[in-house]
Amino acid sequence: MQEATKIVLVPDYLTVRELAELIDSSPIDVMKTLISNGIMASINQQIDFDTAAIVVEELGFSAQSASAVAAAHEEEKRAEQREEKWSAMYEGESSDDFTRRPPIISILGHVDHGKTTLLDTIRKTAVAEGEAGGITQHIGAYQAQHGGHTLTFLDTPGHEAFTAMRARGAHGADIAILVVAADDGVMPTTREALDHARAANVPLVVAITKVDRNNANPDMVKQQLAELDLVPDDWDGATIMVPVDSLAGDGVEDLLEALVLVADENEIVANPAGKLRGTVVEAEVDRSRGTMATLLVMNGTMTRGDAIVAGTSYGKIKAMFDSAGNPVARATPSMPVAVLGLDSPPAPGAMFEVTVNDKTARGIAEDRRDEERAREFGGQLPPSMTLEDFLQQFQAGAAKELSIILKADVQGSIQPITDELVNISERNEEGIAVRVLRQEVGRVTESDVMLASASSAIIFGFNVDVDNAALASAEVQGVEIRRYNIIYKLFEDIELALHGMLEPKFVNRVIGESEVLQTFRIPRGGIIAGSVIRRGEARRNAKARLRRGNAIVHDNVAVSSLKRFQDDVREVRTGFECGIGLDGVSDFEEGDIIEFFVRERVS
Repeated sequence: MQEATKIVLVPDYLTVRELAELIDSSPIDVMKTLISNGIMASINQQIDFDTAAIVVEELGFSAQSASAVAAAHEEEKRAEQREEKWSAMYEGESSDDFTRRPPIISILGHVDHGKTTLLDTIRKTAVAEGEAGGITQHIGAYQAQHGGHTLTFLDTPGHEAFTAMRARGAHGADIAILVVAADDGVMPTTREALDHARAANVPLVVAITKVDRNNANPDMVKQQLAELDLVPDDWDGATIMVPVDSLAGDGVEDLLEALVLVADENEIVANPAGKLRGTVVEAEVDRSRGTMATLLVMNGTMTRGDAIVAGTSYGKIKAMFDSAGNPVARATPSMPVAVLGLDSPPAPGAMFEVTVNDKTARGIAEDRRDEERAREFGGQLPPSMTLEDFLQQFQAGAAKELSIILKADVQGSIQPITDELVNISERNEEGIAVRVLRQEVGRVTESDVMLASASSAIIFGFNVDVDNAALASAEVQGVEIRRYNIIYKLFEDIELALHGMLEPKFVNRVIGESEVLQTFRIPRGGIIAGSVIRRGEARRNAKARLRRGNAIVHDNVAVSSLKRFQDDVREVRTGFECGIGLDGVSDFEEGDIIEFFVRERVS
């Protein structure tokens, strides 16, 4: 039997010496082969893949592009993740009942690169002219026809809206169009949009707009995108790029055809007869009609009279309208409709589902509202992702990939850190992959926090500051920001986390103090300290210490009761009087100081 030819993965660029080492050959033999093909190169000279492939083939090996193989593996992984992300939406459904549904398409890109104009051209009407039927200016999504295929477009240009939907647990789109102007090229916002699309694991089609401008340079755009690993299909890459003149309509048909092609290559399915589930696109309160919400059906079929719960909102569908403002009786998968009947506007990106009746929907919504109030008044943060949390999820079999956003002070720091993160991932024996979603120079911004929240990622900053807005957003959304000024400490923490040895660090943060004015006894309640809050706030779920002068009489005790007059409350703020009970404490004295503190994790 003939021995199989050995396959060699060749980088895009490498030196003659490196090529010789790669195929375990002599540099002299490599140079001779190059010379025989008319190529003069020294031992330390760089050659490209095509040139190296000639040498590899002539010396009896089979050459493959290492970057192409890596891209193929990445695409396979994204395909698997795309399949997994819909599991919750189609839980309980049989694959035998699935049928194809129209793809949901979102448009991303820089603020002035023609996203809205492109949408208007596709829809064949201007947003400024208003919607038919006078229902609303627009319902946030609409459907278009092309060659017998239906396409659903999210009329919310910008990656902020796209990511907000994912951040709330929804799935923003099946396909993303990345819009880049031919006269402007790739902008920082374009890179951010690309990061968000990649984090969502959706296939991309690039629309190169404004090709009619005198200074348009589509090839420049393609080159810039190729540097971001989006290689055009006409350059033997995998990304479809379509030049478009939105005002004249040139190229729009080609773009729609590309979207149909990408949709056909991806299994976009639903069960029209299954359980009704979907996503909230947007919502508002109409003065004459009440709450009007735009819903995007993902599975099942919605009809008038259905009782649904959407986040903390609920109601029975009284009326439905399509994107043209026409009344409709039913909505099938991927169809956007404006509905009347919800008790309050649900949050964009919230998931909705059908219930047995409106009483059941109301009970679910009220339970969710109680949970939100408990988080708000209890001072709890929404679920976050820290290195310790990630390890716990991995050990439970729920996580296989650590997503990271990297910000550094200079470009020279980015590549070494990224390379070492890849090495850490390859060395890790537990099977955890490290995935860098974004790598940029500059301080940590609110955009970074938004991406981290939507992708369950952790932000690592090396020698950079954090914007105040980013700090506030990170606290609200539960995003961990880790800052380092010693590079090996960054690597050490990640390695320790991946090996399960990183211990969380906690500190006690004082949130308020009160002064005891008098004491009194209540039935079955023990001794209560009538107090006034001097600073900060008292919380029912905090810990407390009792100080008398410079001495600590009791420490780390639970707050057993917190009352304003006869009412139990969760918190009392500066200047207000209240009754405070501490677990196991009965020896209060006038003038005592009660300090309230919470235990917090620190990086």
